[in-house]
Amino acid sequence: MLFFIASSILAAVMAVTVIFVRLKATKKPASLKKIILPPFFMSTGFLMFVVPVFRVTWIEAGEAFLVGCLFSIFLIKTSKFEKRGGEVYLIRSKAFAAILIILFLVRMAMKTYLGHQISYPETSGLFFIVAFGMILPWRIAMYFGYKKVLQS
Repeated sequence: MLFFIASSILAAVMAVTVIFVRLKATKKPASLKKIILPPFFMSTGFLMFVVPVFRVTWIEAGEAFLVGCLFSIFLIKTSKFEKRGGEVYLIRSKAFAAILIILFLVRMAMKTYLGHQISYPETSGLFFIVAFGMILPWRIAMYFGYKKVLQS
């Protein structure tokens, strides 16, 4: 139970941090590097599956990734770019922070439910895959949106 509470608090802190970082990012020009690198950095987290206790089945991993992809639709819809003074900027969306909070709450509800069904390490692994499933399609969509605005 202590692990659940600690991880929930850490997840809430991370969610608030992401909201502030994303809102601050709209004040600086976007770049391909800033769009592409986060999924690569996050992918190192897959090393957790080297440890047997974190391993899940391929079907569970696929389901978790698909749930993340579904969640990413909301992030994709709220991430638009515009050109200002020859630079490309991410447009601040009023709905973005609310969507991140709602997605966080849904993930916490799912984590609470699944935490009673499967072990804590497996739950951690699955929710890492959900998060990666959210970030990867979102960043790919941002890449194409950025390129489109840059070329216009």
